Amino acid sequence: MDKQDRIIKLRKTIELNAYKYYVEDNPILQDWEYDELFRELKELEEQNPHLITPDSPTQRVGGISEKFNQVPHKNRLYSLDNSNNAQELKAWYNRVLKDVGELDNAQLGLFQNNIGDIELVCELKIDGLAVSLTYEKGIFVQGLTRGDGVIGEDITNNLKTIKAIPLKLFEEVDVEVRGEIYMPISSFEKLNERQIANNQKTFANPRNAASGSIRQLDPSITASRDLSIFIYGAIFDKSAKILSHSDAMDKCRALGFKMNNYKKCKNITEVIQYCADMFDYRKTLDYATDGVVIKVNSYAKQNELGFTSRAPKWATAFKFPPEEVWSELLDVEFSVGRTGIVTPVAILKPVNLSGSVVSRASMYNFDEIQRLDISLGDEVLIKKAAEIIPKVCKARKTDNSKPLVLPSKCPFCKTDLIEIENEVGIYCPNKESCPAQIKGRLEYFVSKQAMDIDGFGDSIIEKLIEKDYVYRASDIYKLTYEQLLTIDLIKDKSANNILNAIENSKDVTFSKFLNALGIRFVGKESSDILAQNFSDIEKLKVATYDELSSLEGIGDKMAQSIVEYFKNLANIEMIDEMIRLGVKITNKYSNAEVLRLKGQSFVITGTLETLSRDVAQAKLKELGAKTPSSVSKNTTYVVIGQNPGSKATKARELGIKILNENELLEIINGG
Repeated sequence: MDKQDRIIKLRKTIELNAYKYYVEDNPILQDWEYDELFRELKELEEQNPHLITPDSPTQRVGGISEKFNQVPHKNRLYSLDNSNNAQELKAWYNRVLKDVGELDNAQLGLFQNNIGDIELVCELKIDGLAVSLTYEKGIFVQGLTRGDGVIGEDITNNLKTIKAIPLKLFEEVDVEVRGEIYMPISSFEKLNERQIANNQKTFANPRNAASGSIRQLDPSITASRDLSIFIYGAIFDKSAKILSHSDAMDKCRALGFKMNNYKKCKNITEVIQYCADMFDYRKTLDYATDGVVIKVNSYAKQNELGFTSRAPKWATAFKFPPEEVWSELLDVEFSVGRTGIVTPVAILKPVNLSGSVVSRASMYNFDEIQRLDISLGDEVLIKKAAEIIPKVCKARKTDNSKPLVLPSKCPFCKTDLIEIENEVGIYCPNKESCPAQIKGRLEYFVSKQAMDIDGFGDSIIEKLIEKDYVYRASDIYKLTYEQLLTIDLIKDKSANNILNAIENSKDVTFSKFLNALGIRFVGKESSDILAQNFSDIEKLKVATYDELSSLEGIGDKMAQSIVEYFKNLANIEMIDEMIRLGVKITNKYSNAEVLRLKGQSFVITGTLETLSRDVAQAKLKELGAKTPSSVSKNTTYVVIGQNPGSKATKARELGIKILNENELLEIINGG
């Protein structure tokens, strides 16, 4: 046997054992046998580098990345709407039945046997990090984080270190799969033990640990953490003739992916029983799960049901009732955010809740403290909101209870706190010099959703403020290499990386720049609306309240907040200084041609041949059009693909113009 044949045989043996060990939990080799074969393969590849292939088991750990590149998803990753109880599940099922014409309005809610049954699939909802994996001819070529669902981060090298992710499938197929990266609970406990032994910060829960591990710039760190994956979705080439979600999951299992068990249910009654069964069963598992995902099984019916702007109509996530536990309220801290609002945080006697140790919990605002009649020393009932954020939901007095004194002055700058009429909360009005507000604004400015300047952790921003290097956003663009090196946490390479990130951020879109300013009530979507209606920052500076409040999506409070922001000379000076320092603000909507479909509404039904529905909707939105999920008298066009649903019938009834895919492409391309 020559070296090439031996390398091929070693790879196949190692790959098969990895599948048996990490996917089926049934290894065919002893650990020492695996190590010997892996060592032999590595030596042969080092001697014959021309025989190394990207899918070789030795290539699971790549080189260190400078940053993660942002990459558009080929197919959008949607969020899921939630159902919190049996009644909400039934209401969701009713909507499904109605939309596919299985029941008329008179029958809704009856749930009689054999009336309107639609097959559903139930899967445990894994509490992890969503990713998409792309395979070409059976070879793993790219892995992205979920990101915002439209754009993710390329973490391919890190994902290659997870042995439950096959580098090569059992068949040469093209497929994009979606999965949830997670850390087993037992591995999480061992990781925290190591962190404590090394005097390092522990992780709050397995999801937090998995998320932190997968986004390490050095893949070897990711490899040292025991991560795994469950695949929960797949998009195959049309030639695969996959007709249902369960078909897709069975196919994924046959290709070598690690799958969780699913259950087919003939109606919502069986689903409700399954959710009840899983509530206690999940506690026996070695991974965290916070609910059950329910999907319509048939792809044809999924296409007919379609999507809302953020979620599929054919799926819902049943959230398990939150676990609750009593603890002692030791103290209350008061934090101040970038807008000046003061938020109380409960300091608790540490207690285990839903698999993690909790010592702090949200109390939301002072009205909530008064409503619950909370005192120091009380026993307080803690639960996790959406299984993530611990919050105080009830209190009971003890012998140690004593009145909680609410602050009258800002805990950071000692300014008298104020209340704003018709708003819940107490505010620090000292926007100009309150260190907590300054820090909050700068943290938001550099964040990924704003200017996206890598390298600025909370502690680094705090040190820069302490040294009077930064006070407002424009100061970031005046930072020097020498200043950065005076921060303990920053070394030579990090300083250069930060300066490069600052320089790269200078080319920014108008909508992203507006969002980064942190104007009260103005977020990502409203920034986009403003950019569509004002060609540049100079025109927005002088916009009136009436002009702003007349825009769809800009409410009265937001309009007033924008006017007040640009009345403040300090804000104007900061923006002008950033522009002088090289920040170039471009508006992709400034060309009237870009928004030529503004005011028009397109509903897409059925499967398109050359574009995914997500891509088509994204292109239409870029041109100013709306893409609602349902047909109404305000709809301009209904675009029909293969296997269209009831929307096509409704369009004809309302006399709405119907387009085929070619006609849609002509409109998008300006024809």
